[in-house]
Amino acid sequence: MILDPIDTLKKTTRPLVPTGVSSVVPVPTVLPDSPEYQHAHHSGKTTLWVVFVLMVIASAVFAAWSWRVPVQKRLYHVITTLITVFAALSYFAIATGHGVAYQHTRIRHAHDHVPDTFHDVYRQVYWARYVDWSLTTPLLLLDLSLLAGLNGAHLLMAIIADVIMILTGLFAAFGQEGTPQKWGWYAIACIAYLVIIWHLAVNGRAQATAKSSSVAKFYTAIAGYTIVVWTAYPIIWGIAHGSRKMSVDAEIIAYAVLDLLAKPIFGIWLLVTHAKIPETNIDLGGFWSNGLAREGTLRLRDDDGA
Repeated sequence: MILDPIDTLKKTTRPLVPTGVSSVVPVPTVLPDSPEYQHAHHSGKTTLWVVFVLMVIASAVFAAWSWRVPVQKRLYHVITTLITVFAALSYFAIATGHGVAYQHTRIRHAHDHVPDTFHDVYRQVYWARYVDWSLTTPLLLLDLSLLAGLNGAHLLMAIIADVIMILTGLFAAFGQEGTPQKWGWYAIACIAYLVIIWHLAVNGRAQATAKSSSVAKFYTAIAGYTIVVWTAYPIIWGIAHGSRKMSVDAEIIAYAVLDLLAKPIFGIWLLVTHAKIPETNIDLGGFWSNGLAREGTLRLRDDDGA
């Protein structure tokens, strides 16, 4: 009897894998995650250079403007020129790649059947901008305080609160995402800002009113303008560095607009109106215009034996 090998194989061989049932179980895998870098692109870099040029032009204009008034009446001009000079230096540092650091945040993603994964985000923080603000905002407060006639005690407290606001904002910018310390520093900065507003709106306005109605009107307008512009800064910070809902390019453009409003535009308004209101003049004599007096100084002769 001759057996058909194919027929015999069909009868004796069972399928290794049951029909309709898969014995292959998918193996959980975790793919490595590449880090995300949030940095400036063409629009942001171009904005930095444009603002740098505008700050340089404003500095030159304010400096030339100061030469048109007597030296004892140049205090507003000198302060306003320094504001835009510091701002120009800051924007040059940022545009050339200096004054920039990356803040690292690790975001955790939880999964059910595989180990948790982590996503690393590196975002540019322009610490040179905070150096700029720590120098220019006290000078801006000095301009407003001199305009209002604010006393030394209130001026000192306003400037100290301003420095605290800038430094705590810098600490918050480098804080870890989702930690209470980050928003704690931000809250301290906001409280310090409220102290500044109180000195400008209450004490400053009272002193300006005591000078004259024209000074009070001008001070109320320019101080109110400054408060509105300055209030936009922490809002931008919260959207950009706080919640990361704003790109680095958009952040650069937003801060650039605010810096132009708070510095060159503020300076032009201040100097033009100051020239029209004699009550705002601060006549500085003595050391400011003449240097140290020579009378009464002790001079030793080289040929003295003693």
